[in-house]
Amino acid sequence: MTRLLPDDGAGGGALCSALDQLCPMHCILDPQGMILHAGPTLQKLRPGLSLPGQTLWQVFDIVQPCAATSMAALTSAAGRRTRLRLRFRDLPRTDLQGLLVPQADGGAIVNLAFGISILDAVRDYALTNTDFAATDPTVEMLFLVEAKSAAMEASRKLTRQLHVAKIAAEEQAFTDTLTGLKNRRALDHVLGRMIGAGREFALMHLDLDFFKQVNDTLGHAAGDHVLEHVAAIMVEETRNDDVVARVGGDEFVLVFHSLCDRARLSEIAHRLIARLEEPIRWKDETCRISASVGTAISTDYADPEAERMIADADTALYAAKRGGRAQHRFFEPVAPPAGSRVTAPEAKMPPEQAERRKR
Repeated sequence: MTRLLPDDGAGGGALCSALDQLCPMHCILDPQGMILHAGPTLQKLRPGLSLPGQTLWQVFDIVQPCAATSMAALTSAAGRRTRLRLRFRDLPRTDLQGLLVPQADGGAIVNLAFGISILDAVRDYALTNTDFAATDPTVEMLFLVEAKSAAMEASRKLTRQLHVAKIAAEEQAFTDTLTGLKNRRALDHVLGRMIGAGREFALMHLDLDFFKQVNDTLGHAAGDHVLEHVAAIMVEETRNDDVVARVGGDEFVLVFHSLCDRARLSEIAHRLIARLEEPIRWKDETCRISASVGTAISTDYADPEAERMIADADTALYAAKRGGRAQHRFFEPVAPPAGSRVTAPEAKMPPEQAERRKR
């Protein structure tokens, strides 16, 4: 604590010590307005400047009373007590409010406070409860602010955790647990969104050939391994914007965004078939499968419907199987004769295909 008092004897020291505890934001002025002593918190606001030895006008701009450029003007403004509004001349230019009490020798004691700028001051100067008098209501407010900050941080943390959990739950609800691909629920959501937005796309229905033999001869663990291998191939052969979904035990649907070119789609389908026919190792055994593929294209429909397109891709898939498996077919829409009644998808399917659609 620095003192620059005319009489720095025991009495002056005791007064300063008492004021430092009761009013840590005070300062004592001589008759010329020079700061003789500054409380510890006030001095903390300007750690690089020793306030004793500076005049009040060197440190602050006097906002109120206006035009008060001398101690006489300050002390005569309101009799025995003068309310002040000050602002630091250098950065940060914190606003302070205070009360000036004139002394018999022409000097004054000024007690300052932050007022409504308290929260900014706490942030700018890293103030704590020890920087305020024990009876200052600011201390209680700081505790409340700290409690509110802690509660808000806990709330934000909980919100983040709930958001992450929500995303994980939604992702799990849309994901096939074995392969990590999208499931039928996710596929329906994607198709509904794309059709609603009027986007062009192709829907490719792929069914594994000879997969049942793998399950029957080598067991379900081998079958699961094959499905995971198949899923990885389909992800590798599609783009990031495309969707690959497992919609049945050995059935998959691939949705190609903004790709309706038949030559490219046929190339992708045959590349998939070729890769799926490569031998798959399972422990000491070799698994062999193939695939049949049927494709429906949204631009072939005046008003695309997800269920209709899935059924039509399945019809093309079944035509590929009837053609000898390991083949790809496009669904070829045929306009119904005038006055004919449109039937359900299963109505025009062979019995075995309609039965498979119902399973």
